[in-house]
Formats: sequence, C-alpha cells, structure tokens
Amino acid sequence: MGRKPDRILEIEGPSTRPGTKGKAMPTKIIVSYDGTANEDDAIALGRLFASAGAQVGLAYVRHAPEPDSDREAIAQAEAQEVLDRGVELLGDPGAPRHVVIDRSTPEGLRTLAAKEGAGVIVFCSDSHTAKGHVAVGNSAERLLEGGSAAVAIAPVDLAERHGAIRQIVAIGDADGGARQTAESLASAFGASIVPVVNDETDLLVIDSRPEAQQGIVSISSSAAHLIEVATCPVLVVPRGVSLQFARQSAGAVA
Repeated sequence: MGRKPDRILEIEGPSTRPGTKGKAMPTKIIVSYDGTANEDDAIALGRLFASAGAQVGLAYVRHAPEPDSDREAIAQAEAQEVLDRGVELLGDPGAPRHVVIDRSTPEGLRTLAAKEGAGVIVFCSDSHTAKGHVAVGNSAERLLEGGSAAVAIAPVDLAERHGAIRQIVAIGDADGGARQTAESLASAFGASIVPVVNDETDLLVIDSRPEAQQGIVSISSSAAHLIEVATCPVLVVPRGVSLQFARQSAGAVA
C-alpha cells in the first residue's frame, strides 16, 4: 500500500452511453476478466447486473509493459482480444473495455473504478472452488478490506445457469446500505426480498461491518462465513452506501 504507484491506464471502448444526457446515470460496474478459469462466471454476473440497468464494462489487468515496442503491441492486442471475447459473452457490443497495467491486480482495479466512477467490481470465484460454490480470490480479498467500491463474487458454474433472480437476502443493520441496495435490485429484477438464506436464494447482499469507515468495505467474520458457504452470487457494499438499479427497458441485456 505504501509503494509509489507506477501504473498506466489504457482505455479502449466507449466510457459513456449515447442518449443519457439529462438522465440519471446507471450504476457503473467493472468485471475483472482475463479469460482464465471461472472468468465466464464473472461475465454472467455482470450480465445479470446489466439486466437490472447497470452499465457494465470489462477490465483486463496486465502486470507490466513489455520493454520492446513490438512485443508491447502484441501483448496489448492479445489483451484486447480477450476483452472482445468477454464483451461477446456479455452480449453488449458497446460495453467499455479497459486494459490496465499495474503490478497489483486489486490496486489496478481500485484505481480504474475510481477513475471511471464505478460502484462495483465483479470477480469470479477462486479457480479451485467446487462447482456451485463461492470462494474469495486474492484480488477480491484485498478489496473486501479497505476498498471503496462494492465487491461482487460469482459462484462457480453461474455461466451455466439460466435462472432469473427471484429471491434476494440482505444482511446488515439499518444504517448500512445492503437493504436499500437489495430493494433497488429487487425492483429491477421483479424479485422478492426474503429474511433468511436458503437453497432458493439467488443473490446475497451484505453490509460492511458497523465499525467500518463510511464508504469503505470491511466485512465481519460472520459475513465472511456467509460468503464461504454461499451458493449464489454475493454483493458486499461499502459501509453506508446503497447502490441504485433500474431496468432500462424490456430490451435490456438478459
């Protein structure tokens, strides 16, 4: 955390949508995507948020520029090809695509989210996770303690599921943002908010701990346990922050 940043941001693709002048901007979401194991599940979760009215973009974090200009051009082109495939899976050709160069994946994503005004960063589960379960990878873990953007994690095999979001559970107190976020998502999805997590839960929205600094993500041990045993997507919001969603139209991405 104390190192001098030496990051480069190279942005490809549109950062705003046409026709939004004079309208409330949708919640911006960044999906961390490099095309490796379980990353398609993160795309699937991004697609769900897009269907709730969010503006979803993809980010590929490279850890160092190539010293040779020709090799750098090849590496950049390869990163763009990966993002193009991810955008195809997302189903939105106009989705923003970001190539970030940073020695640290979470720090690169943190900087990008701040620059783009994104409220959520989406991750897949760790590569060794059992099918149908959630596990926090290293990058997500870093942002779950001290990040300023909400963190969403997709269970393994979410990309293979075809069900809608029908039941949402909000975990937190009255001063947190989980309940309001869940209500906004429930309205956008046409879902219900239920009091207890069970096998029918389709989305879990969790507050940061009451002791956390306002606007910062920090989870309690009980929340960490809920994530460990979850079989549905998980969204952890910063302390006191509620995210707003609104389905844009009947033709929104499904």
